[in-house]
Amino acid sequence: MNLTLIDRFVLSGMVFLAGFVDSIAGGGGLISLPAYLFVGLPSHYALATNKLSSAVGTLFSMIRYARKGAVIFRIGIPSTLGALMGSVLGARLVLLIPDFVLKTILTVLISLAAFFVLVGRKEQDDYLFVKNQMQVYLLALLAGFAIGLYDGFFGPGTGTFLIILYVSALKLNHVQASGTAKIVNLASNVGALFTFILNGKVVYSLGIPAAVFGILGNWLGSGLALQKGAIIIKPLMIVVLTLLMLKIVFR
Repeated sequence: MNLTLIDRFVLSGMVFLAGFVDSIAGGGGLISLPAYLFVGLPSHYALATNKLSSAVGTLFSMIRYARKGAVIFRIGIPSTLGALMGSVLGARLVLLIPDFVLKTILTVLISLAAFFVLVGRKEQDDYLFVKNQMQVYLLALLAGFAIGLYDGFFGPGTGTFLIILYVSALKLNHVQASGTAKIVNLASNVGALFTFILNGKVVYSLGIPAAVFGILGNWLGSGLALQKGAIIIKPLMIVVLTLLMLKIVFR
């Protein structure tokens, strides 16, 4: 497709911003997906191409967090397994619920999430607050299942909700929670991306250049989160939750 220089500039800037926000607080798709739609991509192609830039950006973000020891793999891997199971159930449940009921449920969930971010506990250095490692695995699996249920149920903001679950249930600090959430984000992005690739929906001429800006945004954002911690993560989470609420109310 033929895009003007302004279209490409807007797309690149929005994907950069999405990567920056997503690497810190999750919810980057609330910014990047509308950008692909704005430049004229049909919905399925926009979703597919967005997954390409998101997956690549998330990978680099996870690498930066991991290099600083902020990715807790023994939590992230069980969470990924739980998310895969939960997403299947969530996708089935959403088909049974009327739209107005779904909107009400999501509005309540987001309000509760914002409350937990605002009045959340003080950070602790040690995430192993439970008595044995099996309890850590179980809680990580349940957290992943819960977020997978939401992802299949609705989707946007999954990374943000996962960070909240990690901080509140598994006692990770905000940097560890943000870093560890990238494992689940990456797995879901890659799984969806392969599906889109097999069906020929990815526009590589847009997705690859956009991915470069997504990498830059993710790299800078994760670096800032590692440096500033909750001081930068918590306010951005509130911004993401506000955008998500607006999306639900006005969709």
